Amino acid sequence: METVTIKNLKDFEGQEVKINGWVYNRRSIGKVWFLILRDGTGLLQCVVVDGECDLESFQLEQNLNQEDSVSVTGVVKKEPRAVGGFELGVKNIDVINHTSNEYPISNKEHGTDFLMSNRHLWIRSKRQNSILRIRHQIIKSIRDFFDNNDFILVDSPIFTGNAVEGTTTLFELKYFEKKAYLTQSGQLYQEAGAMAFGKSYCFGPVFRAEKSKTRRHLTEFWMVEPEMSYCDLNQNMDWMESLVTYIIDEVLKHCQSELIVLERNIDKLEAVKSPFPRITYDEAVDILKQNNIEFTYGKDFGASDETAISNQYESPVMIHSWPVDTKAFYMKRDEINNNLALGVDMIAPEGYGEIVGGGQREDNIDILIETIRHHDLPLKPFEWYLDLRKYGSVPHSGFGLGLERFVAWVCGTKHIRETIPFPRTMARLEP
Repeated sequence: METVTIKNLKDFEGQEVKINGWVYNRRSIGKVWFLILRDGTGLLQCVVVDGECDLESFQLEQNLNQEDSVSVTGVVKKEPRAVGGFELGVKNIDVINHTSNEYPISNKEHGTDFLMSNRHLWIRSKRQNSILRIRHQIIKSIRDFFDNNDFILVDSPIFTGNAVEGTTTLFELKYFEKKAYLTQSGQLYQEAGAMAFGKSYCFGPVFRAEKSKTRRHLTEFWMVEPEMSYCDLNQNMDWMESLVTYIIDEVLKHCQSELIVLERNIDKLEAVKSPFPRITYDEAVDILKQNNIEFTYGKDFGASDETAISNQYESPVMIHSWPVDTKAFYMKRDEINNNLALGVDMIAPEGYGEIVGGGQREDNIDILIETIRHHDLPLKPFEWYLDLRKYGSVPHSGFGLGLERFVAWVCGTKHIRETIPFPRTMARLEP
């Protein structure tokens, strides 16, 4: 007899199998009762009939609690009305762990703080499980995309001696006898990777000490950051668009059941098609004016501004050619208009805000030194970075895709804290 998973039951129709899992629910009808089993790959209806299983197993009905761990043996039967199209005719139930304590999370309403404090248990629920499954598929799709396009994975360090996105959002710590910081981005190191391999990427956690409590912010989140040599702004936007459309296609292909659980409007995801609209910062400002939204030119767009702009389109919109002062020191300036930086933000539809940010990097060492000083940053920690402009400097570009914001958009969830297994916010360091 083979031990199988619920996900693969279709391959064992008519066979006797064993499934290891946990009690999700149970209900009874006379001399028949139903055990809803979960095993991490799906849910399964197990039919327990008096006379068709051993007496001890049949009498377990009133003794089993939610999340008791069990091994169930039975025959796989096709049942179109059941979740997944199959059910199990039970012969034996072996209880691995039974607890008399009531499981903390039930079908009743729970407050957000309670659920977050019990996040280690909450991720077993159907909705949270579906979100994290989609997160897994998105991560797999990202890695597949870059691996299939000849990018080399170059891991960026988490400890750094310098700021990337500004000094006000750094987590500072003592590093032996020096100061160090938790990285805000792996991008600078990917520029070294691109000069070595042509195309590289990193994928890992980054940290922002931003004192924000909005539904879009975490202090620890994950970013994938590719960097490409001999690549200008327009080619960079091509890569951004190709990655996003690939991920969406893969999610639609592999996560239909999870999207249904989340009651996600799949039509909205199916509408995400190339080519994405590309507009300048000035054109984005004009959209705000046309919608009678007050905005100060030269500022970054706020959440409500991004929503107003994205509402004009079904696919993500890419906003490029920004005022220099809105972008980081490493962004290259437009050769025609020195007041513009060759940066680009991709804004998701449906009010989910920026999901990708990037641009062309400054490849001239003299200009880069000038901009580092302009931003009041010390030169010494950037000496290695300046070396990249001394030895074989070329036009190059890259971007960063924020995983959690992307997952939030795909899943249609309103708060980013649901998109990462164990979120870190200003007020939460555990579980």
